Amino acid sequence: MSLKQVTSGSEVDESLAALLTNASAVRAIASAVEGTIGSKGLDTMLVDRFGEVVITNDGITILTKMEVNHPAARMVINTAKAQEEEIGDGTTTATIMAGALLGEGVNQAVKGVPVTRIIEGVRVGIRRAIEGVKEKARAVAGVDDEILRQVALVAGRDHADIADLVVKAARMVGQAKLLEPGFKLSETISSREGAENEVFAGVIINKERQNNDMPAEINNPIIMVVDDALEPEEIEEEALSTEAGFARYMELQAEFKENVKKIIDLGVNLVLVDRGVDESAEEALTDAGVMILARVANSELRKAAEHTGARMIKRTALKKEAVELEKYLGSAERAYQNEKLEHVRILGGKGKPMATILVGAATEEVVGERERIAQDAAASVQAAIKGGVVPGGGSIELAVAREVEKVRSTMRGMAVYGVDCVIEALKKPLSQIVANAGFNPLEKVGDVMAAQMEKGCDALAIDCDSGEVADMYQLGVVDPALVKTHALKAAGEIAEAILRIDTIIKKKDEGETPGKEGHPAAQQPELDF
Repeated sequence: MSLKQVTSGSEVDESLAALLTNASAVRAIASAVEGTIGSKGLDTMLVDRFGEVVITNDGITILTKMEVNHPAARMVINTAKAQEEEIGDGTTTATIMAGALLGEGVNQAVKGVPVTRIIEGVRVGIRRAIEGVKEKARAVAGVDDEILRQVALVAGRDHADIADLVVKAARMVGQAKLLEPGFKLSETISSREGAENEVFAGVIINKERQNNDMPAEINNPIIMVVDDALEPEEIEEEALSTEAGFARYMELQAEFKENVKKIIDLGVNLVLVDRGVDESAEEALTDAGVMILARVANSELRKAAEHTGARMIKRTALKKEAVELEKYLGSAERAYQNEKLEHVRILGGKGKPMATILVGAATEEVVGERERIAQDAAASVQAAIKGGVVPGGGSIELAVAREVEKVRSTMRGMAVYGVDCVIEALKKPLSQIVANAGFNPLEKVGDVMAAQMEKGCDALAIDCDSGEVADMYQLGVVDPALVKTHALKAAGEIAEAILRIDTIIKKKDEGETPGKEGHPAAQQPELDF
């Protein structure tokens, strides 16, 4: 029974009004992305008021760029953002399952099942589903495991060139780096119009040298990373009007000049600076054959420091003795400015291994989408290394639905109806994938359920080309287990949060007084999209 069927042709108890309204909003959000899932999923065109167009198949891009006013819909989008930040993929699956969970929850509530019992059952069902995915996951045998290319290919929407780039980059940085909590392979991706696809052991700094008199290429550079401005320490203007203040100003200028000389004497020939560079420093360093990159993004500074073995330094620390400053320096095999792409590359750093994936295309719109595809592929490869893989195509969700059904049989009371919601939601990914491929979802879900039980194989789903039941492992359709578990967790959190809302009340504007004429305290909020 659909949400539309529940809300039409029958009078709904007023206590369900908030649930119905919120569930409709979530269902609308799910509808916006469900057509993109699976190998036959289509693209969405997003158009802003200026006529700027984004064409994408990426769930999180659609969710974050679409215009949404409904508070429940914004809750879904915020949860999707958290999923993207944590794992980098799976937002479409999470959103679709959240919509299905809520739709079925509304059906049960309309039948008279208490919402608290539905929530209880949803918690039990989601917990067992997550356990089931973990139990059925296959470990990846390191960065050289061939299955990683299949993971990248599926997440990368069958872009073989991007899958190859991502896997090569993963092998460059190594398994130890991929397992670090703070490292994200997806953040090593850059995209440029007119660029050739490539992966290299190094980092890109999206800045050009400070002036054309500086060297455009340096072999075996000695690198200093200044997490500050390369300028004299500042002094308040009021102080300059006093004799002591002016003397202090002159002292700081002389001290800074000496600090710049120390940089040159140390043999530094590449300086990366977070903010601006004083004119006198630029002149002295240019004369000494030093390349300066100013106003570098902090994230790029950190990557460069890590890759070259440099320690980021503040301008006040430049007062240290030369022997101390040497400990802050990094090195690399080569640094050069790419004139065509207007950036500088630092290659072969002596610090930690670092790979950069450069994705190119002919137009800005295509480049943007290819970058998003590469980011999804990179996030999935890293997730697979961390948590193993499971069969894709909606097969694993259907397999764990059977595990959830076993839990249902052991329960008593009305919480079983909440478990039913989870079982139905677990069928939704496969159902939507085959629908997007042009097949009857009801028929195909039944075929797969029967085949999985008959053959005892959890990897069975539908080949979207032939419409026949097939083994997803044999077809190379695999997903990271972490993407699935996080999607289930996110869907459960969204559903529970929405189900718990009993009343919608509009907040008063700050500064308004209750009872004042026109005060809207008792009005409902606007619930349109």
